[in-house]
Amino acid sequence: MNIPANLKYTKDHEWVSIDGDVATVGITDFAQKELGDIVYVEVETLDQTLDKDEVFGTVEAVKTVSDLFLPLSGEIIEFNEELESTPETVNTDPYGAGWMVKIKISNPSEVEELLSSEAYTSLIGA
Repeated sequence: MNIPANLKYTKDHEWVSIDGDVATVGITDFAQKELGDIVYVEVETLDQTLDKDEVFGTVEAVKTVSDLFLPLSGEIIEFNEELESTPETVNTDPYGAGWMVKIKISNPSEVEELLSSEAYTSLIGA
């Protein structure tokens, strides 16, 4: 199981990389394996400001559709448009080219609520 130590995590299986006041968000290696082959990623919240834990999109796999929850409050400033034509990138490179959105963080104190790699590893029992 790939759980990079330099990232933060949520109980909803999203990962977060923080650079200043911008957070890049995707789903974890564990989540993409649980979902199976991803066939569609939908994010219709670009340029919207959402609260932490609000649904910002969905990811569709062959057998299921799952909501994506915003790990931090803020404005969604970028969507990885490559996923429109190649959603399977989430399966092959979840922590790299398979990122989903970038958020301009509006409440930096929420970062403290995210899980470390060790806490996330414990959560999923890996």
